[in-house]
Amino acid sequence: MTRHDDGRIGLIAGGGHLPVEILQSLNRQGLSPYLVLIDGEADDLEIFRSHDHVRLPLEEFGRLVPLLKAARVTRLVMAGSVARRPVFRNVKWTWSLLGFLPRLAKALASGDDVLLRTVIGHLEAHGIKIVGVHEIVPDLVAGTGAIAVRKPDASEMRDVRAAAVAARAIGALDIGQAAVAIGGRAIALEGIEGTEGLLDRVAAMRGHGRLAGRTGGVLVKCAKPGQELRVDLPTIGPDTVSAAFAAGLTGIALDAGRALILDCASTMARANDRGLFIYGLKGDE
Repeated sequence: MTRHDDGRIGLIAGGGHLPVEILQSLNRQGLSPYLVLIDGEADDLEIFRSHDHVRLPLEEFGRLVPLLKAARVTRLVMAGSVARRPVFRNVKWTWSLLGFLPRLAKALASGDDVLLRTVIGHLEAHGIKIVGVHEIVPDLVAGTGAIAVRKPDASEMRDVRAAAVAARAIGALDIGQAAVAIGGRAIALEGIEGTEGLLDRVAAMRGHGRLAGRTGGVLVKCAKPGQELRVDLPTIGPDTVSAAFAAGLTGIALDAGRALILDCASTMARANDRGLFIYGLKGDE
């Protein structure tokens, strides 16, 4: 758990509900974080506006370290989705960022994991410690075994294992974190469209081709092998459950201890209402 005497904490907030849950948790701990809201990604919410904050376009990343230093931030949490990458020709360069240019250019041409590691390295080189979401809000971390009321049966666990193999394979290539399996084999992999796009694709596939008439199936989200666990952990929430149900799936599995469940009460209630299982995978499953 975060200690109050470790210096001020900052939160870089992208899109989605995760930054809100982190901010609420920090408030309950009596902490007053400094917020850096990624312009065009973080929602315009009252809970953000009521805190010390700045909106920062991706192209003005060079201002980040000076802003954090001026706000006396020594620890930083990075959370939320970022749908796009900065437009390189529009980046506003600073002297410190120019020295970072070769690594940044290489990272922008690589996968998300490389980019995140590069950004983390840049921040920590300036004395700002990156703190994982699981350290700030441990209650969000998925446990082991059945998490919702219903437990997966033997055929569903076969789908879980097949999708987990596929998810870890694309994770090793830094492509995505999720896969869907039906009938014991992977049928769809997450790409740059994210989990929502993956589930929309599966729903569209139901009425034609090899999936016509097939029922069931599962979604599995796994951390990438060797992933930097302080950022970009696999995440689900109530909307994921609804989308999985709409795609005809009967359950969701996550890496136990290496994935997050947002708005847990609502997520569990929605899964139970729709008869879906939620399962925490052990490392050897």
